[in-house]
Amino acid sequence: MLKHWIDNHFKLAEHGTTVRTEVIAGITTFLTMAYIIFVNPSILSESGMDYGAVFVATCVASALGCLIMGLWANYPVALAPGMGLNAFFTYGVVMGMGYTWEAALGAVFLSGLTFFLLSIFRIREWIINSIPTSLRLGIAAGIGLFLAMIALKNAGIVVANDATYVALGDLTEPAALYALLGFFVITALAYRRVTGAVMIGILGVTVLAMLLGHNEFGGVMSMPPSVAPTFMAMDLAGALDVAMLSVVFAFLFVDLFDTSGTLIGVAHRGGLLDEQGKLPRIGKAMMADSSASMAGAALGTSTTTSYIESTAGIVSGGRTGLTAVVVAVLFLVSLFFAPLAGSIPAYATAGALLYVAVLMAGSLAHADWDDATEAAPVLIAALAMPLTFSIAEGIALGFISYAAIKALAGRFKDLNPAVIILALVFAAKVLFLD
Repeated sequence: MLKHWIDNHFKLAEHGTTVRTEVIAGITTFLTMAYIIFVNPSILSESGMDYGAVFVATCVASALGCLIMGLWANYPVALAPGMGLNAFFTYGVVMGMGYTWEAALGAVFLSGLTFFLLSIFRIREWIINSIPTSLRLGIAAGIGLFLAMIALKNAGIVVANDATYVALGDLTEPAALYALLGFFVITALAYRRVTGAVMIGILGVTVLAMLLGHNEFGGVMSMPPSVAPTFMAMDLAGALDVAMLSVVFAFLFVDLFDTSGTLIGVAHRGGLLDEQGKLPRIGKAMMADSSASMAGAALGTSTTTSYIESTAGIVSGGRTGLTAVVVAVLFLVSLFFAPLAGSIPAYATAGALLYVAVLMAGSLAHADWDDATEAAPVLIAALAMPLTFSIAEGIALGFISYAAIKALAGRFKDLNPAVIILALVFAAKVLFLD
């Protein structure tokens, strides 16, 4: 009876797959993205949030997102709090701009709600098509460089310097050595296509540090911590502050393009696009993503989004939402491994952050470097994020520079109303609100 329902609901035969294949694909996807269980609480707790509550919120929000994507949209795409956005949440919005983490959660909720409405009214295609490819590339690369800066800072590899702003830290310190070792191991394992390379690197460094007396073992399993410290703690009124609009937009913008790019990329790899090269049920997939973001904000975590690591499950044969459901179950099982997550030191996750940064910075290779009017905004957006320690500022400077350079070069045909309006709004904010 259950097997019959599964076959019918997920249309396994129609997609040429089986329950066994989907389960293996789900396990594979989970192993490639399980590092977020350790990394997300580590980053968000620096904003003042309770580590245990964030751990629970991360697992539950990921599970909810995967269930909605699997059961409703029927796609083998897994979701979890996004890398880059969690760093922006802590280091940009809370520590950089001085907002409370409750207000930052409110901004995440509002961005998710806006994303949901855009998906319902089908405005998302207009927005996606209006943003120049060069800006998308620059923003993706900028987030990667932003993560790299955070990783290097957290490991003590890069330190502050009064004369030069930044300088090389003491590489003989254990934290720096462990971070570099983790990065080297993760990169090498990923090159060898080892499933779960990032998680292996994080856990390997953690265990080594314990054996050498540089880290304490907190245990493996226990009952899940309480989510009460962060549950429904979001401050919507604080998020409605005028100066917070750029933050809400940054969360929305990055999630919108990250999700659309991930969905199309994963679907293309799995042969799930239609004859016109479009993704069927993209509206449902987008609404699943935005719903997960709103739920995550209510639980106590930064933006929940679709993960490109879902491609690992696709390669293993996953073709339906059953793959995502399996990932959801594994995230729920992870709730009982809070002591293990709490034993992961910051330097163990720094190597993972640096590796993710490498992947995201790769988008620079696709920029048109022969056209200065395209290349300059890419570089400005990419460099502004790590140097200002803010994704929002990088997006703003990217749009402003793109519009200004194109206009001065007489390339008015490259400017559409959306870009012009956004550039003017960002310019007004920089000149009058900052």
